[in-house]
Amino acid sequence: MTDFFAGISPVTYAPDAPVDQLVYRHYNADEMVMGKRMEDHLRFAVAWWHSFAWPGGDPFGGQTFERPWFGDTMDLARLKADVAFEMFALLGQPYFCWHDADIRPEDDSFAASKRNFEEIIDYIGTKMEAQGTKLLWGTANLFSHRRFMSGAATNPDPEVFAWSAATVKNCMDATHKLKGENYVLWGGREGYETLLNTDLKRERAQAGRFLQMAVEYKHKIGFKGAILIEPKPQEPTKHQYDYDVCTVYGFLKEFGLENEVQMNIEQGHAILAGHSFEHELAMASALGIFGSIDMNRNDYQSGWDTDQFPNNVPEVALAYYEVLKAGGFSTGGTNFDAKLRRQSLDPLDLIAAHVGAMDICARGLKAAAAMIADGGLEAARDARYIGWDDPRARDWLADGTLEQIETAVCEGGIDPEPRSGQQEILENYINRFV
Repeated sequence: MTDFFAGISPVTYAPDAPVDQLVYRHYNADEMVMGKRMEDHLRFAVAWWHSFAWPGGDPFGGQTFERPWFGDTMDLARLKADVAFEMFALLGQPYFCWHDADIRPEDDSFAASKRNFEEIIDYIGTKMEAQGTKLLWGTANLFSHRRFMSGAATNPDPEVFAWSAATVKNCMDATHKLKGENYVLWGGREGYETLLNTDLKRERAQAGRFLQMAVEYKHKIGFKGAILIEPKPQEPTKHQYDYDVCTVYGFLKEFGLENEVQMNIEQGHAILAGHSFEHELAMASALGIFGSIDMNRNDYQSGWDTDQFPNNVPEVALAYYEVLKAGGFSTGGTNFDAKLRRQSLDPLDLIAAHVGAMDICARGLKAAAAMIADGGLEAARDARYIGWDDPRARDWLADGTLEQIETAVCEGGIDPEPRSGQQEILENYINRFV
């Protein structure tokens, strides 16, 4: 045991506890929602990178956190893992997620870094077995090191492509070994700054082949989890190839991967793309590629990805409404890809941030389930499109021609009158539940 969280008790569900006690007031893991335990609906995960590897910097300032495990040795990597699992136990978190660079020190060669990685994976595996915490997904950090300044799969240097492919292979092996339920490919620098030095067609082809190789390797090793892509627009690269769900779907179709790869959708990235979170979730569901979510929020007055813990129940409720409509999570879950503010220095801040976020998600889930049970939103949608139940309208879509439809308009006296979309009424309806 470490002493990092000394004096902090395991967090329990106690909705009537005094206001100064750190407890769950809405998240009750065993509460039944739509016939399933709340824990099994939400499938919460801690992000290793933000919780244990992030030093508290921002674009204008460096490290503010001082953690006893910061440093590039295997002893410190093991200490970081010890603290992580203590936090998982305090929170009752069922899952966690990592990048390779979060959990092992970078060494002076690929082979040495791989040895470090394999050693810490074995150490983490032992702790998982003892505690029962599971791996929601693993991924590779192909963006932080200077070698990735021009991308990984899309890099103009084939040696960087090769380094990246070898790294993904190792991370997929580790995820498989730890019985991870998904593997994520996040192209943090898969994009370009200027067309003056960029061959778009070549880079897209490289990215497509890279993803094909990852899928091929998944089947070769018998990994049963999902391969996920996480879209992100702009930041840090001006033009990201994986801009949003629709962009990624077009990419998957181009390379024959639409039945092999699903989406890991982040709230903050959706906002940066000019969408709402629920839009991206609904789009992924409609396209049949919904997989998992990263739950966080951005500061709406800032133009960059601030990765804050969620605190807006209406936003979260609309997101889980789309998740539930999509059938809920299969292998996916709710990963808190969120970090403390750089002034939140204390161990208690890290626990409290997750407790508050879990309560917000629990409130959102229950509101979403109540809306689905009530059926009012779906009834309003059905009523808006009821005209398409008419056999004539169905025929227009099935095999109608412009000439046939023109005849129907001219001879049938069609003269449509606009009908209200009732947006404000529906917004009032949502507010009844949140």
